[in-house]
Amino acid sequence: MKTILVVEDEVTISMVLCAYLEKEGYAVQQAYDGLEAIRKVEETRPSLILLDVMMPNLDGWEVLEIIRKKSACPVIMLTALSDTEQKLKGFGEGADDYITKPFIAEEVLARVNAVLRRSPQFHETEQIKFYGSLKINFLSHQVFVNGIEISLTPRDLSLFLFLAQHPNQTFTRDALIESVWGYDYDGSDRAVDLAIKRIRKLLKGWDPVDGEIKTFRGLGYQFYVS
Repeated sequence: MKTILVVEDEVTISMVLCAYLEKEGYAVQQAYDGLEAIRKVEETRPSLILLDVMMPNLDGWEVLEIIRKKSACPVIMLTALSDTEQKLKGFGEGADDYITKPFIAEEVLARVNAVLRRSPQFHETEQIKFYGSLKINFLSHQVFVNGIEISLTPRDLSLFLFLAQHPNQTFTRDALIESVWGYDYDGSDRAVDLAIKRIRKLLKGWDPVDGEIKTFRGLGYQFYVS
């Protein structure tokens, strides 16, 4: 079941949205100010966020900026402002859609369903996997963090893709060398450690909440995802 986070400081509006979303089959979480919204995003990892612009503590623009540094989660802005400049600002800062108050709940549901259909999570396949802000395309051998492709050397890429194809499994250095680089590899097994170090550096924008490459002392390495 997909979870929608409703960030709206007007309790009545929030309750109406929650009722309609739950009737549609979504799980719903609520936040009533910007700081609570950031905390709920980290705790619940929602499939989509309905984000009001005018809120106490942090406004919607500030919350959106923080979210985009950590996640590609779809965000629909809710605001009483209807001018074009504000809409362009929302899209420019990473919003996926924009709904002007007053609105009818049916419109919100239609927008939510449409955005989710377009979102990467909806289109995940065996060849393309998403782990929070990390996207791995096993078919094209591409890796993206926060929508930006990272550049790995062919050897490092082959090691990373192998680990990613076996999530939550631990491999020794020797097993990785044999499985990824082949029997004819004549270098030190410490090259695996250096490769992992380089990969981790390039993945630094990936939120550890979603996953990481773990080291198990005396055992090896694991592509861990929660």
